[in-house]
Order: sequence, then C-alpha cells, then structure tokens
Amino acid sequence: MKSFGKFLAAASFAAAAVVTMVGAGPIPARAEDAVIASIKQNGTFRVGVDATFAPFEFSQDGKKTGFDIELVEAIAKELGATKGVEWVDIDFKGLIPGLMANRFDMIASAMYITEERRKVVAFSDTYYPGGLVIMVKANNTAVKGPADLEGKTAAVQIGTKSVVHLKEHFPKTKIVEVETNAEMFGQVETGRTDVAVTGKPAAKLYAQTHPTVKVLDDQLTTEDYGFAMRKDNTELVTKVNAAITKLKADGTYQKLIDKWFEAKK
Repeated sequence: MKSFGKFLAAASFAAAAVVTMVGAGPIPARAEDAVIASIKQNGTFRVGVDATFAPFEFSQDGKKTGFDIELVEAIAKELGATKGVEWVDIDFKGLIPGLMANRFDMIASAMYITEERRKVVAFSDTYYPGGLVIMVKANNTAVKGPADLEGKTAAVQIGTKSVVHLKEHFPKTKIVEVETNAEMFGQVETGRTDVAVTGKPAAKLYAQTHPTVKVLDDQLTTEDYGFAMRKDNTELVTKVNAAITKLKADGTYQKLIDKWFEAKK
C-alpha cells in the first residue's frame, strides 16, 4: 500500500494554486468527451504510473510490466486506443496533482479507493480487492480462516497495519515482528510461526513461486484498488468501467489474475 498523506497535501496545494492563477475562479473543466475524443484522434491513452510496486506495476528488462500494466493495456484497446498506452512516469505522491494538471487522464498505480481521495478524484469500479490476508504452510489444516488465529503465532512485518489489526482484533494471537517480507514468509515456511499476516498482493506474489505456502481465501480486511480519473471526465469513467466488466466477462481479467496472483500448480 502506498502513502497518501503527502500527495493529498500536494494535491490540495496544486488545486489552490490553480485557483490563484486564474483569479476569479478555477480553470474551466474539460468537456466530458475530451479524453475519449483525444484517444480516438491520437490513438493513445495517457496514464500516470509509479512503476515500483510489484506485482501491480514494475520494470523488468527495461519494460513496464505487471497486473495493472496489462489490465490497462487491455482497457485501452476497448477504449479505441489503436496505438496503446502512453505511460507517464511520476512519483506516487505526484500522481493526483499530475492528473489534475492534465499531464495524463488516468492513474493506474495500485491506488486504494478511499473517501479522502474521492474528494479529489473519481474512481473506477474496484478492479482488485486488496487488504490483509493469512499465509500458512501448504499442508496446514489447523488454520482455515481468521477464526482459527486465537492462540496461534503470527509473523508480521514491524510497523505495518498487520501489527495494529492483530493487536486490536486478535489479542490472544502471539505476534512475532520481523524486519522484512522475506523474514516473515520464512517464519511460516520453517514452522517457527503458524501464520504470516500481510498485504494480499505481496502474499499472492510469493505463493506463486513457493508452493510450500498458501494464502487463505478468507481475508482479514478488504481495501479495494481503483483507477483514478478527473471528476469532469464522467464519460471516461463510464467507459473504463464498461471495459473492466467486458474483460471480466470474456475471461481476460481472470487470465491476468491467474498470471500475477495465483500460485502456479
């Protein structure tokens, strides 16, 4: 999960600066169909990304890849972007200010949908349910879900929301705090702890290549990921949602889920 506080402040500052520059009021909003018209005319869909968060978006062999990257490329085709996606690289904290400044028309960067962010941008429908999950050894039959955590030992990364969540909701679970994800997962694989509690993307990615562990389906929390767009581009939001629905219906979405998050058998 990526930090929000810094870029929300930056977004508020950017918005205030825009109003100040024009004096009497904000710059007039672009027409609702402006982005769709631009895609049809230029053949490209401009999308902002901070490609540093595997398995959603990252660089490999000099090329962007990941779940978000491939999903957005498929969405772009549905929108009529014949030349594909024009990726605009920017630090995560600068994504919302960049969107507001029309540097690009959508954010695809593992961004949680929150009420604070909704005050600034419009979100697509949920395209991936994140949140905290439980990882156990593949042959563990004693822990089938959150109800089985009482009295068990749980490895967590120090300073994460996993620590807070377990202390608040599972006070009888013994917490073992470690420095890194690798240490946390190693605790489970070697049997030093019964479970690990961490974010779903990281757990799913690890389980892909480590068949000795598995991620339980019953999540501890759910925090949805969405694509962010400007509020005045309601037609774009509608078309992106329609594209997500179509890609789920035709099996494209599930193939990407299997590729990036499901453990290989």
